[in-house]
Amino acid sequence: MDAGAVQVRRSRRVNRPSMQKAIGVDLGGSHVMAAVISDDGKIASRHEQDLDDLAVDPVVNAVENTVGKVLSDTKGKSVLGLGLGSPGNIDPASGTILYSPNFRWKNVALGELLRKRFDLPVFIGNDARCATLGEYTYGIGRGTQHFVLLTLGTGIGGGIVSAGSLLLGNSAGAGELGHHQIKPLGGFICNCGKTGCFEAQASGTGLMRHAFAIAASFPRSNLLAKDAGKLGSKAIRKAAQNGDVHALAAWKNFTEDLAIGLANVIAFVNPELIALGGGVSSAGGYMLDSVRQRVDELTTMVPRGTTRIDIAKLGNDAGAIGAATMVFRGGLTTGARRVKA
Repeated sequence: MDAGAVQVRRSRRVNRPSMQKAIGVDLGGSHVMAAVISDDGKIASRHEQDLDDLAVDPVVNAVENTVGKVLSDTKGKSVLGLGLGSPGNIDPASGTILYSPNFRWKNVALGELLRKRFDLPVFIGNDARCATLGEYTYGIGRGTQHFVLLTLGTGIGGGIVSAGSLLLGNSAGAGELGHHQIKPLGGFICNCGKTGCFEAQASGTGLMRHAFAIAASFPRSNLLAKDAGKLGSKAIRKAAQNGDVHALAAWKNFTEDLAIGLANVIAFVNPELIALGGGVSSAGGYMLDSVRQRVDELTTMVPRGTTRIDIAKLGNDAGAIGAATMVFRGGLTTGARRVKA
């Protein structure tokens, strides 16, 4: 190799722009996680704290505590700003939580409160939309143009990317896919007050409800022999995989409702990929095998087989990564613009 080529390679190393970093915060109903995240989507450090009191001041104090810890991990190196994903309907311009049933908050100026505590730009977005932004930018959605993320946990969150743009809607409420009704007659009551929402039927909570709903038909079942308060969706899924007839029946009812909801999503937005995240998605291939064929059977007006259904890649980190991406992008957007906040 001649000296000129060596010199060119060396100069490229020297002139390469440094990695930018931001703080991403995932605020949930039971804990808060803050992380330092670089603009390649990698987490450098993280800290978590459980939430025992969901009043505004204790929650903001917990956010300040976890963010303070990750800031100390940077050892004086600058970060571009702070992004936070929170449950609820949020005004993205001000960062005000307009309504959050998880926290029972209304019109809480979270963005303003955090700007007073940190000398940083602050961006606030809905947690599920943040997770969608993270998964689309750095996860399984990367490279697609029409993408949907569904987070299957205690409830169902989600987000929609259409033609490369994250859909927010008229009042930043687009993407609440968990609250379209799939069983308005005879379904489970949803936390939102409606009957038979997708979330009520096909979340982790929905799977447990299915198990309880048919328990009388399985009087010899050991599935509910333990303390009902300790029964989780993961235990039901594992019991189904081990051949427990009660669990299998509950799983069948659950996956039928999940398939109905997924087929509806395909009819609504015609995505090329639906990614399933959240705790219930840990079922992986067992879940996919249970729903893919049924979704195809229920798909009518969209050509069958044109939407791929797969498991999300970023797991529980998607929300924090997406929150930090708001800082890099200047807001809850898939575009490359930058604005001050």
